[in-house]
Amino acid sequence: MAIVSKTSNLVKYGRPILAWSIGLLFFFPIFWMVLTSFKTDADAVKPEHLIWFTPTLDNYFNMTENYDYWRFAKNSVITAIFATIFTLFVGIPAAYAMAFNPSRSTKDILMWMLSTKMLPAAAVLYPMIYLSKGLGLYDTKFLIVTVVSLINLPIAIWMLFTYFKEIPKDIIEAGKMDGVNTFGEIKEILVPLAWGGIASTALLIFIFCWNEAYWTVRLTTIDAATLSKLIEGNRAPEGLFFGRLSAVSTAAVGPIVVLGWFCQKQLVKGLTFGAVK
Repeated sequence: MAIVSKTSNLVKYGRPILAWSIGLLFFFPIFWMVLTSFKTDADAVKPEHLIWFTPTLDNYFNMTENYDYWRFAKNSVITAIFATIFTLFVGIPAAYAMAFNPSRSTKDILMWMLSTKMLPAAAVLYPMIYLSKGLGLYDTKFLIVTVVSLINLPIAIWMLFTYFKEIPKDIIEAGKMDGVNTFGEIKEILVPLAWGGIASTALLIFIFCWNEAYWTVRLTTIDAATLSKLIEGNRAPEGLFFGRLSAVSTAAVGPIVVLGWFCQKQLVKGLTFGAVK
């Protein structure tokens, strides 16, 4: 009985401790980034000011006054919103067709789409720059929205396909018998029934689009530059400006962290949609 009691207590208290430890481990880099953002560039590299230092808001003032933070933030918002909308606009019909009108090659197509995520981005960087400049699209919001959307489209289709497969096909068939066309089936039947899955997919795609750095840095200069470009710009031949870099990074990840915090219930609901039949 004593052994069973000790095992029970270990499980009872061990799991929360383990969960909190993992949570703090993942949270620590964010905490350290925020802490460093209140240091001067000189204090940020001094060991004696690792914890104890005089806080300052100069990095944030410098970011808004000298680095035109709001222009980069506006570009990030525009890119993420329109890329998410375009991804869903293409992904929902594609997932609908694969879920309710599958063919022999549906699984192969899904695997092929997912395999494109394994392609090294650097392998197609030069062709992308060459084509975009040749078409006059380099450093435009249209190019960034298109590229970011296509990058995340396979993930969106996979997630939506999983959600749609859990919807009884008889409901779609009943709609066809009532004379509803394909657009009506998606709008009036599919979207309301799978709203939780679509919302969670939209949230994840928005986060991925917001966090996209490789292409937004290399396919932009000024006009369409996002916050990733602003972060990348806080370096110089003499090194990194850790204080300013931390302030810019905090301002860049802050909105998405707040969004994820307020939408966590919807996100969990959507991710578990269809997990249990």
